[in-house]
Parts: sequence; C-alpha cells; structure tokens
Amino acid sequence: MRTSARTLFAWLGFLGAMGVASTASAQEPAAPPTLAPDAQVNIATTPPEGKTGETDTTLPTAPPEAPPPRPHRKGVVLEQTAGMLGFGGQFRHVAPPGFWMHMQLGYELFNWLMVFGSGELAFSSTDVSQDPSHSMAFPIYGFGGGLRATVHVTDRFALFVQGEGGALTAYVPHDSLTILGFRDAEGLNGQLGGRLGLEWYQIDRHLALTAQGGVRDAMGFAKVVGSADLPLMWDGALGLRYTF
Repeated sequence: MRTSARTLFAWLGFLGAMGVASTASAQEPAAPPTLAPDAQVNIATTPPEGKTGETDTTLPTAPPEAPPPRPHRKGVVLEQTAGMLGFGGQFRHVAPPGFWMHMQLGYELFNWLMVFGSGELAFSSTDVSQDPSHSMAFPIYGFGGGLRATVHVTDRFALFVQGEGGALTAYVPHDSLTILGFRDAEGLNGQLGGRLGLEWYQIDRHLALTAQGGVRDAMGFAKVVGSADLPLMWDGALGLRYTF
C-alpha cells in the first residue's frame, strides 16, 4: 500500500515538472534575427520622390467646360406650324379668319437653300355673310412645294424667305359657295405665294423654333361675278422644326 502511494506521488511529481518545463519554454522569447557581418543598413533622411512630409491639401484643377454642340442646320427638315389663316379680296366678306395648320418636308441642298413639299389644313365658316341659322363651317386644304433661302445672322438665329406654289380648295357640299359667288373655291385651283420668317436654333442640334407669316394669291377664291377680285390670303404661325 505504501509502495503504491509512493509510485502515485512520483508520477504526479514527474507530470508537474513536465508542465512547468513546457510553460517555461512557451514563454521564452524568440531569438532576434541576426544580420550578416558585412550587411549595410541605410536610413533615408528625405521622403520618397514626388512626396512631401506634409499632407497635400491642393484640390485638383477642374477640367474646362465643354462648349455646347453647334446647331445642326443641314439635312432633311420636317417643320410643323400652327396659327391663323385670313382672307383678303371679296372672300373676307364671306368667312372670318380660322385656325390653320401647315406642314412641310424639305431637304437642304446647302446651308442657305432648301427644296420642300408642303400640305395645309384650315377651318372657317360662312359666318360673315350668313346668319347663324344658315351659316356653314368648312375645312380648307391644299398642298404645294417651293424653295427656301436662309440667311444665318448668328449661330442661333436665321432669317428666311421662301416662294411656293400649289393648289387649294374648300371642302363643302356641292354649290354651297357657288350661291355666294365663289364657284371655283369648291374645286382645286392654283395658288402662288411667299413667306418670311425667322428660326431660333436650340442647343439640341436637331431642334429649332420658328415664327413666320405669308401672303398668297389663292386663285380659286376669287369672286366670279361682279367686279374684279384679287383673292389674297394671309397667314401667321409659330412652329417647331426638326432636322434629321
């Protein structure tokens, strides 16, 4: 019994000694690295090239702002305007001025010259010559073509003049205008006229705003009875032009 106790204490003492030894070896610091006898150590006294010892607080220079693109003025042009159509000659005693829409599609042969085709639609009535119970509303439609010459005053503004010809008619029941003396207005008849206007080109190179007015000789709207008649029409409109 005493031998067993002594053996147990001996084993416990051995294990304790091993634990102390392993703890001591774990806490022992690692040996510092050694340099070769001929090794050289150089310590720089200045910062690396391109850097300073102070923090650079200078903001980067902003790039110059790009100029807006120049207006695009040459190409296929679609123009839509809306305004008023009025009458001269004897037809002004029949119909008041009415709403007018005009569209033209053209191609600019040069920056200053465009060839185009056009179509138009207006609305009026016989309110001037007839009482409300007999008055009749009617549309007027026509088509044509011509040439436009443009003078560019600045990069943003231009003036233009155009000449055009075509045909025009009032769409009414048969003999509705004949009884008022304007038989030829019921069929397609020729017209010749001119137009003046200005264009304001936008930053978007495709777009421009336009204001214009014109006068024409609408031959079919001359009074066929009575004194000689000069069947003039006038129009004024604002619109939008798009260059493809």
